[in-house]
Amino acid sequence: MEYLAIVFSPWALLTIFIGAFAGVAIGGMPGLTATMAVGLLVPFTYTMDPAMGLMLLGGIYAGAMYGGSIPAILLNTPGTPAAVATAIEGYPMSRAGRAPLALKTSVIASFAGGTFSVFILLLFAPFLARQALAFGPAETFLLALMGLAGIISIADEKSSLLKALIAGVLGMIIAIIGTDDMSGSLRYTMGLVELYDGIDFMPALIGLFSMIQMLELAGQKSHQIDTSALKKKQKGEKLPRGIGKYMGLGAGTGTLIGILPGEGATIAAFISYNLSKRISKTKELFGKGNPEGIAAAEAGNNGCVGGSLVPTITLGIPGNSVAAALMGAFIIHGMIPGPDLFTEYADRTYPFIISLFVANGVFLAVGLFFAPYLARIALVPPAIMVPVVAAFAVLGSYALNNSVFDIYLMIAFALGGLVLKKLGYSLEALILGLILGPIAEGGFSQGMIIGKGSPWIFFDSNIAKVMWVIILALLVPPLYSYWKHVHKAGKAAG
Repeated sequence: MEYLAIVFSPWALLTIFIGAFAGVAIGGMPGLTATMAVGLLVPFTYTMDPAMGLMLLGGIYAGAMYGGSIPAILLNTPGTPAAVATAIEGYPMSRAGRAPLALKTSVIASFAGGTFSVFILLLFAPFLARQALAFGPAETFLLALMGLAGIISIADEKSSLLKALIAGVLGMIIAIIGTDDMSGSLRYTMGLVELYDGIDFMPALIGLFSMIQMLELAGQKSHQIDTSALKKKQKGEKLPRGIGKYMGLGAGTGTLIGILPGEGATIAAFISYNLSKRISKTKELFGKGNPEGIAAAEAGNNGCVGGSLVPTITLGIPGNSVAAALMGAFIIHGMIPGPDLFTEYADRTYPFIISLFVANGVFLAVGLFFAPYLARIALVPPAIMVPVVAAFAVLGSYALNNSVFDIYLMIAFALGGLVLKKLGYSLEALILGLILGPIAEGGFSQGMIIGKGSPWIFFDSNIAKVMWVIILALLVPPLYSYWKHVHKAGKAAG
């Protein structure tokens, strides 16, 4: 009750509200990530009361994870990499005039995933952190492989499966550009110093989604959207029956993946999306605007918020890049991650954790209240929308590293991606390969070194065996379905 009194004091509530609202705004701007926001604000919290400073940063983290879904749904422009899976289902719904329902599904699923993960953090953090230590490089490789299995789900039509796989492989090839982490050798940098650190996925993400969408809008003779569902009387469209199980699936998956050190919300979102498609009774609607996919993906990426803080505050091992920035804030205030946070510094740690519940409630209220108004962004004429979004795309690409080269990189991805899209290749599969490729490569290389060159290390542990079963369960049914489709098509042609 003492810690609740701290959180629900007027100044604390105002701090959490400002953090969560700012997080939603930052997450909604392509290129401005939660990692950037938290990292920049950490030094400013040094002069604040430690509990207040941590509440502010926690609010930004929670809000930004939800905020990325707003432009993903309305403009097919994911604000964060984790929102790519949301865009697959959200944007078709927006084009069909069902943006209010898509936004409502997104914010409620985000709230469910975030709240569940913080609840797990509050009750089971020390126990789960000890279990996460059993997760090594081999298991990391298999987890990335599970995420890459999402490429199968991205293929919305059986005939496009091969092109989706090719796009995913192309993304992984692009991902190896730069310096090899294991040997230190340069790979395909073409003598450009800017490529020594590899290709950052944010300029690629902005180019492949924001700029391509704006180029396509600029080339349209007319901007046609079904506006019937945006009428006032239909604003209260209810969530589909049974969607709660997809939120539960995403929340559990996201929390579990968030607990594993070094993993991210993007993997959680795509694995949750993939699993939801496997168990859905309306598989044929995926890729065309299915709220079930939004529910699973958003609950998954927000589930990483609480999950990623489990190893961070108990072991000092950041769950992801945002958690690493938050760990910096703990250290700045003299709070070394470990058991002391729950004893000596309990008057700061527990208010911080409890404030995450409030932050989730804040963005839920903001999302539900503003959803009908945000939905009307889809009706803005291209003559206004294109230059504004393009300007933000350029700004977001530059702001990440203060690099003009990243702007050129974003434009190159936009032009190349436009060609691939016209040829029927999946841009979502390409960006998934680009993001998860380095994780898979790092886990594979380290695993082979630990296993002294033997691939059996990827089958040794019980965790690895379970993961192989899940991978096969995700891959075999769709591949078998594709084979049957091709076989029938061949017979019909014969």
